[in-house]
Amino acid sequence: MDTVEEAKIVAKTFAKLDLNQTFNSKPSYSNPFAKSTSLDLNQKSSFKPTTSQSSGTGLPFERKKPPSLVSLCVGVIGKHLEDIIPDLDEISANFPSDMKQSLAAVARRRKLLNNDVIISLADSSWETLDVSGSEVSDFGLAEVAKTCKFLRAVDISRCNKITPAGVSELVQHCCSLETLRCGGCPRSDDTARRCLDIFKPRLDDIEGDSWEELDTAEIANGAQSLRWLVWPKIDKDSLEIFSTECPRITINPKPSPFGFRGKRVPGEALPNIALDEYTIADIDPETWAVGRSTARAPVSTSSPSELSLAEKFRLAFVERDTRLAPKRAKNARQHQRRAEREWMTSSTRAKALALASQASKTLQSRT
Repeated sequence: MDTVEEAKIVAKTFAKLDLNQTFNSKPSYSNPFAKSTSLDLNQKSSFKPTTSQSSGTGLPFERKKPPSLVSLCVGVIGKHLEDIIPDLDEISANFPSDMKQSLAAVARRRKLLNNDVIISLADSSWETLDVSGSEVSDFGLAEVAKTCKFLRAVDISRCNKITPAGVSELVQHCCSLETLRCGGCPRSDDTARRCLDIFKPRLDDIEGDSWEELDTAEIANGAQSLRWLVWPKIDKDSLEIFSTECPRITINPKPSPFGFRGKRVPGEALPNIALDEYTIADIDPETWAVGRSTARAPVSTSSPSELSLAEKFRLAFVERDTRLAPKRAKNARQHQRRAEREWMTSSTRAKALALASQASKTLQSRT
């Protein structure tokens, strides 16, 4: 059996597991960009990934705990993602939203993220979307926006195939969009520059001296919820135009313990952290390095800290089995007591025998 077939078997088998129990008992990662979380200078360092630590000798530190079973499965599927893309829609149908987002992050790093992949993985519960540097086009972005209507932060930087038409679809379907990352290449810079008409409020035959005096319901379009625009290399003319025409949108905010102009800067609005970084925090970086053509330094197979994939899976299953053992024992005791009660109520003779046994035990304890 080749590795591609093994990856498909792992994916389909994992989809049949009790995914709610697996994810709820031990989450492999948490989203630092949760809605209630704001980022200031003191919190900035806590979002840095910890997957690659060094002891100063060139060898990585040994993990305190083995990676979770979920992370190992994502790693196996991610290494052979290009071979299962034709069946990805069917395979990922039963995957939880967190795992779909992890696979999307792996696909983006492996330069495999396109319309078919992102549409197959899109989940309605997503709040962040990172398609930066990918082959996703206007069609893919529009389809994902129709599915993920609760997106709060989206990164479309360095996407050559996304135009203002795709951004318009995104703004139209995602009414909670607060942060948008763009630019990074000439085509994406041009797209961001042409999106001014989409972002600025439009007044249609409304009486009033200025749009600030109007009620929100009277403003048509204009990306009403958008508050943060991350465009690192914005030119001076565009910055001046955006600041004048869209005063409620802050361009390239800076972290501050006192906020920015009285507003707290969310973590999604800081460009030094990828939006999907937290989704792959516990996954082996080799997962998205398999497709690289650059040579890597050989790894010594004799190192005691280097474990084979089979051993990692064994440790993950052992750890999961140990964690669920108390619950299985409790269920077994409950099942036994339930069976005893059913046996006692099944007939008068069985009930009489049970009562006689209890009476006998009571007399023996008193003597």
